[in-house]
Parts: sequence; C-alpha cells; structure tokens
Amino acid sequence: MPQGRLAGPMPWVIAIMVALTVIAAAAGLALSNTASNASDALSGGATVQVVEANPAERDRQAKEAARVLQATPGVIDVRIVSQQEVEKLIEPWLGVRTGEDGIPVPALVDVRLRDGVDGEKLGQLRRQVRQVAPAARVDAQSTWLKPVFSAIDSLQWLALALVALLGFALAAAVLLAVRTALGTNRETIEIVHLLGGTDSQIARIFQRTIGFDAAGGGAVGLGLGLVVVLLLGQRFEGLGAGLVDSGALDWIDWVLLALVPIAGVALAMVTARLTVIRALRKML
Repeated sequence: MPQGRLAGPMPWVIAIMVALTVIAAAAGLALSNTASNASDALSGGATVQVVEANPAERDRQAKEAARVLQATPGVIDVRIVSQQEVEKLIEPWLGVRTGEDGIPVPALVDVRLRDGVDGEKLGQLRRQVRQVAPAARVDAQSTWLKPVFSAIDSLQWLALALVALLGFALAAAVLLAVRTALGTNRETIEIVHLLGGTDSQIARIFQRTIGFDAAGGGAVGLGLGLVVVLLLGQRFEGLGAGLVDSGALDWIDWVLLALVPIAGVALAMVTARLTVIRALRKML
C-alpha cells in the first residue's frame, strides 16, 4: 500500500495541531506560574493606608501604625513606603504631582507576616492600628488581586479546553485520513485477507504509517511552537512588569511541552488502529 509520509498533507496537519497545542499549553503553564508565584508573594502581605488630607497628621499616623505593627507577634517586617515611591506608582494614572499642589495620596505601610494573612489576623491588625491611626485602613494584599486571580483561573481553563479541542481535532483528522486510505486500498486489503492477513496485521500497517507521519509532523510542530513561545516570552519580558515576569516557564514546563508531540503520536496511532479494526469488521 502506498505510504506518502511527508509528501502528503497529514504530517503538515499534525504539525499545525502540535504547534497550536504547544502554544496553548505554554500559555496555560505560564498563567499557572503567574498565579502561583503571585499568591506565594502576597499570601503573607498586608498594606496599611492612612487616608488623611493633612500631610503632617498623615505622616504621624503612618509612623504610629508602623510602631504598633513592629511590636505585633507574627509580624516579621514593617516598612513605610516613601511618598516618592507612592507618587511613582500612581504617576501612570494621575500624572506627575508638583509638591503639595497635587491630589493628596494616602501614606502606605507595607507589612509582612510570618504565617500568612487570614481573616482573624487581619481583624486583629485592624483593631490595633485603629487605636493609634483612626484614618488607617488595613487590607490583605491578596485581596486586591482577587479579580486578577479569577481572570487568570478562567484563562487557564480556556487554555486547557483549547488543548483538549486540538487533541480532538487531531484524532478527527487521523480518522478521516485513515477512512480515505481504507476506501482507496479496499481491493488490496481484500487480497491481503484472502492471503491470510489478519485485521491486526493490516491495522499495524496503517498504524505504522500514521506513526511516521505524526512523528515528522510533531517534530516540525514542536519546533514552530517553541519558536513562537520564545518570541512571545521575549516580548513579555520587555514589559518589565513583576506580575508578568513571574510567569516565566520552569524546566519542568519545557519538559511537558516536549512531551506534546509524543502524546500526539500516541493519539494518532491509537486512533488509526481503532479506526482500521472497526472499519475492517464492517467491510469484510
């Protein structure tokens, strides 16, 4: 039976499927790393905001809040964020402030706890801080990013759905290709059966052919997918954003991406075998 291998369209179809799967899987892994690293970094953090229009009173309350927090058990670090840092953070939204003529901004105190922040600890911190700084508000840093984490979680599920959909599309493409080959070689298959060939032997021929095509296409697709992933990684790295940088792929992620074409070959061969055996039982 003729075996087109790389001369036919099937390897290139598989290459496209594998490349798209690698890109989708890399996106999902990067999002997972982003969420995990950000959650770890923020799990033990709290922020005190002193919202007071009077600059002198605002600074006084911030210092008092920092003093109380430093003496609180479980708190490992307290830092008053300088006004220059705060103004730099809000500059993209409010522009450059000139002296005290600009919009008043709250004083910030960054707090790090040893065992993370839960509702009970947050309530305790609020009560202690309010005694010396009535204008202060204490929030867990992770609370601010809850909408971001929710969006990242949705995107992870989307990436997983895309990987599953591409796997289904690959299996469907192999199924159609095998059925076409069976129809084209029907007479040859009947002769092989008359000569004593079994369904398993015939299925093995198609399985081997699809395996070679899938291996070639998978290698090409892996290469294309990794090139795209590396280029996108360089683009995002240039943004210099902490949350984006935390999504860098680890070595285990690259290993998982390298397994994509292997999984594609296995899926293609299993699909080809099952399709041939089922078709032969109906045909002969």
